[in-house]
Amino acid sequence: MNPTRQLQDLGQSLWLDNITRTLLDDGTLQRYIDEDSITGLTSNPSIFDAAIGDGDAYDDDIRAAARGGKSGEALFIDLALSDLRRAADLFRPAFEETDHVDGWVSMEVSPLLAADTKGSIKAARDIHRAARRDNLFVKIPGTRQGVPAIEESIFAGVPINVTLLFSCEQYLEAANAYLRGIERRIEAGLAPDVPSVASLFVSRWDVAANETLPQELRNQLGIAVAKKTYRAYREMLASPRWEKVMDAGAKPQRLLWASTGTKDPSAPDTLYVTALAAPDTINTIPDKTLRAFADHGRVEGTLPQECGDCDATLARIEQAGVDTDALAEKLQKDGAEAFVKSWNELLQRIAGKVRDLN
Repeated sequence: MNPTRQLQDLGQSLWLDNITRTLLDDGTLQRYIDEDSITGLTSNPSIFDAAIGDGDAYDDDIRAAARGGKSGEALFIDLALSDLRRAADLFRPAFEETDHVDGWVSMEVSPLLAADTKGSIKAARDIHRAARRDNLFVKIPGTRQGVPAIEESIFAGVPINVTLLFSCEQYLEAANAYLRGIERRIEAGLAPDVPSVASLFVSRWDVAANETLPQELRNQLGIAVAKKTYRAYREMLASPRWEKVMDAGAKPQRLLWASTGTKDPSAPDTLYVTALAAPDTINTIPDKTLRAFADHGRVEGTLPQECGDCDATLARIEQAGVDTDALAEKLQKDGAEAFVKSWNELLQRIAGKVRDLN
């Protein structure tokens, strides 16, 4: 049995961390669905920057939109949603078969709004309306300014993918924001079934910390943080507060593993996929990691709910000189800044295409 199917059978969803028009046009995404159990995907500014800049797949649409008066962010949103609608339609069977638990695509609000709560709320609403697909998540970062935007968007009925979470504490902030939004909907007599996922970034921990750590602790920090967060996730799902909203008809906010491609060439290329196999979670993986796991990956059991040795590992890493609380804040800040950089580069690339094509 394909190892990706084994993950699906134990209750974990595999989503592709990529989207390009070529993937859609040449049937690659459909093949991933048929052969590798892919049941959703995510996007971000970096992914679209690479997709639009690689070849001429978007040129006709850019030319037509520019002649119609579109430019900048509005033009990009049109391009992105055109691809994401097609992908969402491919995932529609999974969406329906799982009662809307699976089969999702995701579209980011502008990273320039990371510190703008009101702007993020409006952008999430506008993207959700423009998408015209009920299996599209809007991504809002789980920053201090993003947390109230997450709550308000959930209350407004907008499905949210909370992105840029790095620590257990940041995850809990996002989970509580989701719960507050659902509880307010119940109090207001509104339907409580507004889906959401919370995306914890994993491999970036190891990229940041490996040089500080002795060899025996390298590539263990991201997995230890993920284990700690998974424990908190299971405890949240079992809490009376979550049970109350689920009894009213809400669906659990699912935990999603993001940034799970191996960055260290000396480590196994399926490291994070094997380590983070767990029911009721999602793993978003780049094409390269998907192909590697389908070829030679192994499912070696599931993530323990009680966290196992993660506390001891984190303690050893702290003793080795890594301040994990400070690093979590830095990773989130750096991640937000990297998305801003990618966003600006993306808009510059589109502007250059407009000039060249007209």
